[in-house]
Amino acid sequence: MAINIVVLAKQVIDPEMPMSAFSVDREAGRVVAPTNIPPVVNGFDENAVEAALRIKDSQDATITVVSMGTSFALDVMKKPLSMGADNLILLQDEAFENTVDSLAIARVLAEAIKKSGDFDLIICGRQASDWDNGQVPLAVAELLDLPCVTIGKKVEVGDGKITVERQVTDGTEIVETSTPAVVTVSNELGQPRYPTLRGIMAATRKQPIIWDAQELGIDTGASSSNLELLDLYIPTSDVECEIIRGEDDEESGRLLALKLREDKLI
Repeated sequence: MAINIVVLAKQVIDPEMPMSAFSVDREAGRVVAPTNIPPVVNGFDENAVEAALRIKDSQDATITVVSMGTSFALDVMKKPLSMGADNLILLQDEAFENTVDSLAIARVLAEAIKKSGDFDLIICGRQASDWDNGQVPLAVAELLDLPCVTIGKKVEVGDGKITVERQVTDGTEIVETSTPAVVTVSNELGQPRYPTLRGIMAATRKQPIIWDAQELGIDTGASSSNLELLDLYIPTSDVECEIIRGEDDEESGRLLALKLREDKLI
């Protein structure tokens, strides 16, 4: 019997882009995506896809990737398909734009997961590189009334059980839970595989399933934020540098000590 795995993946601004390309629309309260740098699939979510594929390598499994957003770059979001995932569901609606409330996002994702059919396992990246909250997987587990195991470095499924090797501060621990469940993974899992040419060609022939809020059977209020973003800005740092010179090293040290004492640092 095939195992049905759902992987949650997010399209994000490339975290490796230069700081000079990063800008914020302070009035709108959002990060402005650079036009000359394409987005990417969140790195930890690629680890989640890899975790699902490793399960599929050893047994019969179907992998469905689900993503929520407004302006998807299909060549980017098809990367999980080219890696070996079977299906791609994009939740696309203007109502989802600039949603930063983790609970509101989780409500939409939970509805999509239920609509996608039966599932045995949900795998997520531990957090996204844009907001870095790490809350959505936990909220999805809560809304679906599922157990959640975090920071897995190895995930195995068999006989109605999920076994997760977790990364902890002083080593690893083994956790076992029943299916279905939510598991989050991180880069401790290892490097995600590169898409093969065959996989890339197969992905070009696959079309994603696109659902909006109406098709999900939710009212747009379900995706509205309960958080009020008061301000979003790039912090500035003003640094003053004062060079203290003396006639020799001894004089320089004496003048430095006097300056530190004057500033009440010693």
